[in-house]
Amino acid sequence: MAESFSGFSEEPAGRLALIDEIRAGLSFEMVAAAAEALDLTVNDLAAFGVIPVRTLSHSRQGGRFSQAQSDRVARFFRIWRHGRDTFGSPEQARRWLERPSRVLGGAAPMSLLDTEEGARLVEDTLFRIDHGLAA
Repeated sequence: MAESFSGFSEEPAGRLALIDEIRAGLSFEMVAAAAEALDLTVNDLAAFGVIPVRTLSHSRQGGRFSQAQSDRVARFFRIWRHGRDTFGSPEQARRWLERPSRVLGGAAPMSLLDTEEGARLVEDTLFRIDHGLAA
């Protein structure tokens, strides 16, 4: 199911399958494979604050993330992919996500990803950049 993260199928069947996987809790192996496909490592999830280091260690040992953790990981992967596609490289995406933005009220986009509304705001900003709108 790593392709669900890396490909982000727009087809309802692919998205529904990912929803089922999130509800069941993503396996550590699936998250690791998806991270690699997105030019990341599992440890980047802790570095970006998506998953605490201790939780990451427990999930590695237990083999699975909780539903809430899985949802956070999927949200981050979706936005990371969008940022990488928008800016052309993982390095540029990382820089943009970590840098405070005037459009986002001085907040770094990464700091907003802990809520669905914040993630939507970041995605809207990326969409505006993609389409050459003032962002």
